[in-house]
Amino acid sequence: MLFLVFSVLATLSALAQDCPRGQLSERFCDRNGDLVADLPDNPREWVNPSTLIFAYTPVEDPSVYARVWDGFIKHMEKVTGKRVQFFPVQSNAAQYEAMRAGRLHVAGVNTGGNPIAVNCAGFVPFAIMSAKDGSYGYEMEIITYPGSGIERIEDLRGRTLAFTSPTSNSGFKAPSALLEAEFGLQADKDFKTAFSGRHDNSILGVANRDYDAAAIANSVLGRMLDRGAVDQSRIKTIYRSQTFPTTGYGHVYNLHPDLAAKVKEAFFTFDWEGSALQEEFANEGQFLPITYKEHWAVIRTIDQAMGVTYDCR
Repeated sequence: MLFLVFSVLATLSALAQDCPRGQLSERFCDRNGDLVADLPDNPREWVNPSTLIFAYTPVEDPSVYARVWDGFIKHMEKVTGKRVQFFPVQSNAAQYEAMRAGRLHVAGVNTGGNPIAVNCAGFVPFAIMSAKDGSYGYEMEIITYPGSGIERIEDLRGRTLAFTSPTSNSGFKAPSALLEAEFGLQADKDFKTAFSGRHDNSILGVANRDYDAAAIANSVLGRMLDRGAVDQSRIKTIYRSQTFPTTGYGHVYNLHPDLAAKVKEAFFTFDWEGSALQEEFANEGQFLPITYKEHWAVIRTIDQAMGVTYDCR
């Protein structure tokens, strides 16, 4: 009996060593140490759907972005030989769950959500948008409206600050960490909080004076200003952070390797000139290759400072 127990423990130990996973869900392995889920060894576990489902991060109006991504989707169809369908997800959680359940194959995931998508849903990010010179990223801004009486961060004390969602980097995690570390302000102790759900909701909420202030991604604010969705005169910035990586684009870990290679090819061969993507993302001009291990290090550091764990249920 004792020998049997030792044998079982030895087997489990060997299996654990054979499938290192770090913070990844127990469904995945990370043998090469790149912090993302490996392609399964068994080809029968690879997925090769007749229709690829693509979703853009739900930070703004999904109906707007169905049109914006249409030309890119047609390009992906040509490169992959697959039908590609745009999936207008309404929340970050819905996006992660769809990928985890096998209903989503390719996605653009918001900055703060990448660690959750990687660890819980098997997301493998490989690209971000960048300018033609290779520069990329955005800053978290805390905005208010003119006449709010808020001129500096300390003036938030006793006022209401809108966050977007708990998984958002610029909409929750970064401002929460920075406000406490730099200014000694704790949410729901030194200032009141609200959750708007999306960056555009927060921005419009401040412009309409529903919120005293909001923490938002300035890339979203810039696009809304460019298309006239909000008036600059109704917004005032009181804080701007360091630069963070922007939306990460990737595929689900068990996508057939040949198809995954074609998906990457579609991103890196897309012609931005004159496209709806170029019109919407005016400061961008290409998809830049990235790795989660390198480019999301600062986001993982923020998560660690906040005690964030990836509890994949």
